[in-house]
Amino acid sequence: MTDAVSLIQRKRDGGTLTDAEIRWLFTAYADDEVADEQMSALLMAIFFQGMDTAELRTWTAAMIDSGDRLDLSPVTRPTVDKHSTGGVGDKVSLILAPLVAACGAAVPQLSGRGLGHTGGTLDKLDAIPGFTSALSPERTIQILQEAGAVIAAAGSGLAPADRRLYALRDVTGTVESIPLIASSIMSKKIAEGTESLVLDVKVGTGAFMKSYDKARQLAQTMVTLGREHGVRTAALLTRMDQPLGNAVGNAVEVEESVQALQGNGPPDLMRVTYALAERMLALAGINADPREKIASGAAYEAYRAMIRAQGGDPEARLRQAPHTKVITAATTGWLASLDALGVGVAAWRLGAGRARKEDPVSAAAGIICLAKPGDKLTRGEPVLELRADDERRFAAAEQALDQAIVIEADQPPPPPDPVIELIEG
Repeated sequence: MTDAVSLIQRKRDGGTLTDAEIRWLFTAYADDEVADEQMSALLMAIFFQGMDTAELRTWTAAMIDSGDRLDLSPVTRPTVDKHSTGGVGDKVSLILAPLVAACGAAVPQLSGRGLGHTGGTLDKLDAIPGFTSALSPERTIQILQEAGAVIAAAGSGLAPADRRLYALRDVTGTVESIPLIASSIMSKKIAEGTESLVLDVKVGTGAFMKSYDKARQLAQTMVTLGREHGVRTAALLTRMDQPLGNAVGNAVEVEESVQALQGNGPPDLMRVTYALAERMLALAGINADPREKIASGAAYEAYRAMIRAQGGDPEARLRQAPHTKVITAATTGWLASLDALGVGVAAWRLGAGRARKEDPVSAAAGIICLAKPGDKLTRGEPVLELRADDERRFAAAEQALDQAIVIEADQPPPPPDPVIELIEG
């Protein structure tokens, strides 16, 4: 007879759980036969003891089977998605989904909202008048057929066990567990029904994973999980020590994404976008040049089609913040670093992010990077422009930036390639 206490004790002591035991656990938890405090204790045991490959595979499968799967079989194009672990200024999805669609794929991107210093794709798109991310499965498939790309909120029916487990992890200090992170992300992505998936695993001060070794382990774990569940999966490790692109916020990132789709994107943003697009197209079996789709205007037209299909007005003027403040260089020299975490926290304090999931966010608040690492600055020259709905927010934002801007007398080496490594198997 299986019982929760025995499973907790075994995992606590470094043992493994069988497939049948894991399946029983999820069924019993859904039926409230296993209490939240018991599941919390098991999550803590997993946090310290980890899971082996077989356990993690079955754990993820049980999370998927706790809800529905999106059936994308009516979609005639090859389906491929991308997931980012989150960063500062990471508006790649807004560019990438229509870009890959313009190349001939269907991109069913189920995204989320931001929390803390990392922005959420849906919060950015909410800045567009009329845009809706709450779509039925039928409407999602219809938009995929019509526009080739959709960016929507994951429905409550996809991997519902993940929401319950994440809520427990959030209040028990067990979020930072690689097996639990990997199963959380991949259960939703596999349930989404895509044939192929590329993961953008951020590493650096502004990323969830600060160290290369842990980021690589997470990427490898997720690639393995995807392939074990029949999804062609690859991952890129990308740097998140400085903001990606020049804009950090919601409306400001939409504006920068449109500029990128029109051929005027910052080099670091486009380097990451093209690397992800090329890998997505390779997994989908499509031979196309994403740079040509930007140059021809096809990617921008795909963006406009996607926004219109989801009720938005791609021509609408986005809301502008009524208050701005410029942060200038304290000395003359070279901008050696612009800390992504500091900039992200500052944007959050300006109103662009939220501390709790239910908090509202400002569409107009954010930061524009007027200089990037490697630039020569003179004393008093603008480095950042802060934007807010309430000027009383500037003081707290400036505190977050206190150590974020580093200017040195000697010219630093060129910024490293933002794309670190490709992981395919």
